[in-house]
Amino acid sequence: MFRALSSTTVRWRPLEGEGLEYLSLRALKATAGAAIRAESVVIGERGGRPYGLRYRIDCDAHWQVMSFLIETTEGRTLHLLSDRQGHWRDLNGVALPEFDGCIDIDLAGTPFTNTLPIRRLKLSRKAGTAKLKMLYVPFDTLQPVTDGQHYTCLEDGKLYRYEAEDRSFVADLPVDEDGLVTDYPTLFRRL
Repeated sequence: MFRALSSTTVRWRPLEGEGLEYLSLRALKATAGAAIRAESVVIGERGGRPYGLRYRIDCDAHWQVMSFLIETTEGRTLHLLSDRQGHWRDLNGVALPEFDGCIDIDLAGTPFTNTLPIRRLKLSRKAGTAKLKMLYVPFDTLQPVTDGQHYTCLEDGKLYRYEAEDRSFVADLPVDEDGLVTDYPTLFRRL
């Protein structure tokens, strides 16, 4: 459905306020470690507050998140590790059972993390709706919470519906041949 991952870079801008994201996505030579790495720099504002940060997400060959790191320009960091079975821990090995069942992550200020469940699940129109429990991280606080989200394939390999579990937000997301969002109505547009 999607092409094999090669190195690529993309940029998005928010539709409200000012900002920019520059993302590098590449396949790694995975022996025992990550197979896919996304690294990004994001500047923007939310609720009138400007922010700047970088993030790195490492995934296995099946697009399952193994770890992620967020570092703000103010020096705050969040670095969590996953066993890829829905269990998370911090860098000290402390288990975070409040996130049990979260396979995917959703970072608030980027459309990239929509790619993770789209690629991992290989959703097709015949598959119906996938109901997911996400580890959601807002960029303003870096305090993760769980969030229910639904994904439905509307056109194989081209268009996916994202819906908040509480139905407070719905967006149809066109994607490119890598599964990367090209237009996120009301939030982001690819440059």
